[in-house]
Amino acid sequence: MICIAIANQKGGVGKTTTAINIATAIAATGWRTLLVDLDPQGNASTGLGVHREDRDYSSYDLLLEEGTVAECTQKTRIPNLDIIPATQDLSGAEIELVSESDRVERLKKALAGTGAYDVCFIDCPPSLGLLTLNALSAADSLLVPLQCEFFALEGLSQLLQTVERVQQGAPLLFEEDVHGSGKKKKGEPNALLSKVGMTGLEPATTRPPDAYSTN
Repeated sequence: MICIAIANQKGGVGKTTTAINIATAIAATGWRTLLVDLDPQGNASTGLGVHREDRDYSSYDLLLEEGTVAECTQKTRIPNLDIIPATQDLSGAEIELVSESDRVERLKKALAGTGAYDVCFIDCPPSLGLLTLNALSAADSLLVPLQCEFFALEGLSQLLQTVERVQQGAPLLFEEDVHGSGKKKKGEPNALLSKVGMTGLEPATTRPPDAYSTN
């Protein structure tokens, strides 16, 4: 299964809209598609017709290991497209997970045994906290919706520095980082800024040879 995170810590750039539309388009080609809503606002879930009162299991339960992928997944009205919805409970997940040794790999472990889908999209919250780190750890690729303005590019540099740390397997999170007080490493803007768009998190050789074939 190909896993693609859609992330940008800047809000209002179209992450959820991108996630819904790309997931719908891929599902329309016949691919079995899963959308993981990892934003406590739950807009992707609402956008795909999953009412809040119907979200008995959610991505919160998945991260807290209180539900499996099969239990947390719901069908949508779109053929071949399922969703793991989000609830407000996700807002407290970062605090609940901060003391866990595998706190940034919970989503990766949960999705690892899933063979029911061809591709998975992860809609991330507008932050670089534990939820986004879980998405980056689980993903093969990163899609960054971006506005063409200075502040957006500044935020992109910070995001890609985090991506590099994920790639290198560096220690990613301490308790002070959850609250936004962790010190950042100073340096030049990330060299990957020239490759805005799909950024591979793992060598392409780890993917199936026909991973991007629609035949």
